[in-house]
Amino acid sequence: MSQIKHFIFIFLVSFSSLSMAQINGMEDKDVLAMRLQNHIDQAKLESDRGDYYNAKDNLNKALDIAVQINDEENEGRIHTKIAKLLFILEEYDKANIALKNAILLQRKNSDYDNLAITYNIKGVFHSTNKEYKDALEYFNSAKTLFEQEGLEEYISEVTLNEAIVHIAQEDYDLAKAQLEKTIILAKKYDQQRRLSSALIQSGKVSSALQNYDTALAQVEEGLSLAEAYGITQNINTGYLVLSEIHEKRGDYKSSYNYIKKHIKLSDSLLNIQRERLSESVTGKYLNEYKDAENEQLKRQIDDISSENNFTRITTILSIALITILSLLTLSLYKNNNIRLKTNNMLHKKNDELIVAKEKAELASKTKANFLSTVTHELRTPLYAVTGLTNMLLDEDPKESQIPHLKSLKFSGDYLLTFINDILQINKIEANKVELDPEKFNLRNKIENVISALENSAKDNGTKLHLEYENKLPDTFIGDQLKISQILINLLGNAIKFTKDGDIWIRTYKIDQKDNLYTLRFEIEDNGIGITKEKQDSLFESFSQGSVQINRKYGGTGLGLSIVKGLIQILKGKIYLKSELGKGTTFFFEIPLEYTDELEEPSKVEPKPSNAMQDLDLSEIKILIVEDNKINQMITKKILNKMGLYCDVVDNGEAAVEQVKKVDYNVVLMDIHMPGISGLEATKIIRTFNKDLTIFALTAVTLEDKMHEFGEAGFNDIISKPFKQEDFEKKLYAALSGEKIVSSFFS
Repeated sequence: MSQIKHFIFIFLVSFSSLSMAQINGMEDKDVLAMRLQNHIDQAKLESDRGDYYNAKDNLNKALDIAVQINDEENEGRIHTKIAKLLFILEEYDKANIALKNAILLQRKNSDYDNLAITYNIKGVFHSTNKEYKDALEYFNSAKTLFEQEGLEEYISEVTLNEAIVHIAQEDYDLAKAQLEKTIILAKKYDQQRRLSSALIQSGKVSSALQNYDTALAQVEEGLSLAEAYGITQNINTGYLVLSEIHEKRGDYKSSYNYIKKHIKLSDSLLNIQRERLSESVTGKYLNEYKDAENEQLKRQIDDISSENNFTRITTILSIALITILSLLTLSLYKNNNIRLKTNNMLHKKNDELIVAKEKAELASKTKANFLSTVTHELRTPLYAVTGLTNMLLDEDPKESQIPHLKSLKFSGDYLLTFINDILQINKIEANKVELDPEKFNLRNKIENVISALENSAKDNGTKLHLEYENKLPDTFIGDQLKISQILINLLGNAIKFTKDGDIWIRTYKIDQKDNLYTLRFEIEDNGIGITKEKQDSLFESFSQGSVQINRKYGGTGLGLSIVKGLIQILKGKIYLKSELGKGTTFFFEIPLEYTDELEEPSKVEPKPSNAMQDLDLSEIKILIVEDNKINQMITKKILNKMGLYCDVVDNGEAAVEQVKKVDYNVVLMDIHMPGISGLEATKIIRTFNKDLTIFALTAVTLEDKMHEFGEAGFNDIISKPFKQEDFEKKLYAALSGEKIVSSFFS
């Protein structure tokens, strides 16, 4: 009986021990899983602050635990993370081994989310080694898996990487397409780092395609984002790309300033990286050294205790003392280095001048952006003012209302002129005006300007006289648009301040080297003249002869400032001679290249304003894409008055969907809208419909983003506020099947 009791006791004890072991095993597995996650989290923190070696140690510890508890999903993820760190530490062979291990595990466990991430990283590795074909294959596989798993937000990183490969291969069309996808996705998922990078890379592409204005706008937008969100690496890349663009444009001063910023920031980033790596490596080996020393000292002291050997204790304590002194020496050395760096900084007071200069440049850029934003915002409500005024004038207003409506129309036109002047002077000051040289007939150009202003001169009782040097050739190569604008401004001023008098326009040669002529233009009047005191400041922005003159004659005070800026762009100079009460003479000199060949532009006969009546408008379908309710109403009324009916949507996404559903003849696309812009919407439409006529219905000035509009796929631009007859002519050309040749994109 006692033997049976003893057996039962042993059985119960054994069963209890076994159960406790199983429970402890389960607890141990949970504890290990927690430790695994802690190591991964710690590795991320260390990696983010540049402590790569300790991050790698933590990931290796996490990997050991994952293997121990047979967690293959985490094992695959950790291999991917280790590969990224090894790549940063330039241990490429080990990085590739880690990636292969990750891919094997992720394929085995159908872990497609993480496999897509690994493929993307593998593609980056191949891209770095200039193995572009392999890189693109891995990027394509990553994209396919992300799409399959419904992870669209991750695709933007892959398309950005693809674009960078295409840029390296100089395949700019493919790069551009991938960057457009990246920008759309980055905006959709608020990925500011990726958006900033994509914009900067887009600038590289536009620069390679010689679209320098577009390139500058893209890089500056990307750089602005990077600065706003503190994305240092993108800021550094932006500086480098801006330097390259300015160099291509011949603006070597700006190029130098940006390359200087790039080098300075690169040095700073390199020093930070070196310090981090140095601290990481030093800390790693110092800790190992201290641990080993402590262990050795402990063993030796244990031995000494047992042997009671005073001599050995003395020796070991001496070694310990030497070790402590060595560490103190190292600490003093580091402190001395820090002191030396501080002293060096004190000797670099000149850097303050550089910082001040950069702040001034930033202030100038901020002012330019502010003016551009404000003036563009003003043009949108101005479209409503002028549009509604014209509609009311056409709808048989009361006799007593007509003077008020005409005054309102005059005010709107004046305000539009003022806004355009501000925009132009803003561009000139920001160095955003480019030359557009072409062959032209100079004599005809001057005669056309005189003809355009002759009625104004007659209203003032003033006669215009042209004196064109007899032996001076007629045909030159130059920027005829800017020359016309200079002449219109100067001649317009002369007419404004000359009543019942005469104005002479003279053109003659003052120098010639081969085919390069230096020409002088004179605009002389016998009007009211300018005082000596006012002559010095006359070319400054918002400058007028006097308050009384401003009240009597009006004007924005920007005309002469614009003239001076344009002449400087043309590599010329301007000066004046004037005497109060006797008149004024403006002289400007510019270089022009002579040519004996001139291609006459083909003339297109304008259609009469009632030409729309010749068309069958019953089947015509027009889509208005406009987010402003008043502008929707105005544009729709104008179209209805022309006998056309239309649909209206208020954003780019809706426009894309509407075009897919309905076969429209024309789309009138606003540019600035919530969600995707009109540019982006047009790019998307062009991926599935190449033939649809799309007009940019926008409040930008004629020089703004012309290349961007052409590249996006617009057929032409209708600038708001527009003249109804111009609007009708362009619509007629589109609806009658005429080929639209836009002068904006030429």
